[in-house]
Amino acid sequence: MTDLHRLSVRELTEGLAAAKFSSRELTEHYLKRIEKIDARVQSYVTVTAEQALAEADAADALRKAGGATVLTGVPIAHKDIFCTHGIKTTAGSKMLDNFISPYDATVVAKGKVAGLVTLGKVNMDEFAMGSTSESSYFGATANPWALDHVPGGSSGGSAAAVAADLAPFATGTDTGGSIRQPASFCGLTGLKPTYGRVSRFGMIAYASSLDQGGPMARSAEDCAYLMNVMAGHDAKDSTSVEKNVDDYVANLNGTSVKGLRIGIPKQYFNAAGLDADVKARIEESLKKLEDMGAVLVEIDLNMTESYVPTYYLIAPAEASSNLSRFDGVRYGYRAENPVDLMDLYKRSRSEGFGKEVQQRILIGTYALSAGYYDAYYVKAQKVRRLIQQDFLKAFENVDVIAAPSAPTTAYRIGANLSQVEMYLGDIYTIAVNLAGLPAINAPVGFDKDSLPVGLQLIGNYWSESQLLSVVHQYQQTTDWHTKRAAIAEENA
Repeated sequence: MTDLHRLSVRELTEGLAAAKFSSRELTEHYLKRIEKIDARVQSYVTVTAEQALAEADAADALRKAGGATVLTGVPIAHKDIFCTHGIKTTAGSKMLDNFISPYDATVVAKGKVAGLVTLGKVNMDEFAMGSTSESSYFGATANPWALDHVPGGSSGGSAAAVAADLAPFATGTDTGGSIRQPASFCGLTGLKPTYGRVSRFGMIAYASSLDQGGPMARSAEDCAYLMNVMAGHDAKDSTSVEKNVDDYVANLNGTSVKGLRIGIPKQYFNAAGLDADVKARIEESLKKLEDMGAVLVEIDLNMTESYVPTYYLIAPAEASSNLSRFDGVRYGYRAENPVDLMDLYKRSRSEGFGKEVQQRILIGTYALSAGYYDAYYVKAQKVRRLIQQDFLKAFENVDVIAAPSAPTTAYRIGANLSQVEMYLGDIYTIAVNLAGLPAINAPVGFDKDSLPVGLQLIGNYWSESQLLSVVHQYQQTTDWHTKRAAIAEENA
């Protein structure tokens, strides 16, 4: 029982169904690994050992009674942006360090219905604002492949927990690449679904028109199991779309790679900031897909230069609005001994929010202010529509679009990149959120420093099944998704 963490999600479900091991044994196994290993990785903010064991015992009892679902008894880690009843939910911020949620996010509630066992809450960039997981109030998370490097962000804790085999899979959120980029940095598969596919109820908002929850795991198959739980309409979320949900696991072989038209945007592959090793690994993976029968088609995405300025007007503007509720009055951090109400507001927000969050709030407030609203925010929304139309035009000729997930591999912790450098690191991911499209990261090799490289495939609306299927078939003929960091090979 020392190698349970090496099993895929399917193997875990089969083992539980065949009574080769119990959910309690499996949960205890992961909790021991967290206790032994996570001090070096720092992926977890809160470990819910007592609750996890109780949920595991309930799962075992349900299985004996014949009432289990496929995933009953399988452990999971939740990004600390999803509200969890009775458990601290911090969004990586001092502002919410004392917040115990009175309810479950829909994603968490669906997990409970499916019988998933919550191991705990994992670290993230503060309020999901960042690409390194260094802006967390609880300190930086390390990349399991190189502990002096970042795991990416904002879902860095989710990526690190899975990459270190401290959870079989994890929930993440993606506002501008926050599932795909950490999945790329940590050698994982991560899916950002179509906007509206996964409920945002109970997910602490950063930018409401961009945020979307999704699964992070080792393989497309593992992600498909979690998507079967996460996806679906939710009446509690006004942005949730009422549309039939596929059985993502059953459809893993539903798309033929033979004849699949993959768009290659020349603006992406000729970009100055694209690392040579990353480009080489991406091209090798595309050659592999071509060998499997796919057809590579060069395309133009002419709005590429507009991605970063458009995103960094819209996202901070929505953050400015969403984070105005954190004022020291109703919940969250409250400044001590305020002189008056204005002093309470000022000090609660300046002491409770970190530097990156404060900067984005200020940028967003400026963009929404009188005299600048039309010049900045409204204009950015118009350009956003042009970006969407650019993609839709491309999808008239291709089935999916290929791109790097990030222009480089993982940065060193404390690299102190400039804001421009940090924001340009999102160049390949943010347009997908602006357009509301689905996209997936798949591991496709390593650079000269043995750091993982990720391929991004972007699909048309509601094509999650297609993306998972293409990556699944690629992973049947390659083994990049099975590679493990040294720390993941350790036994508890």
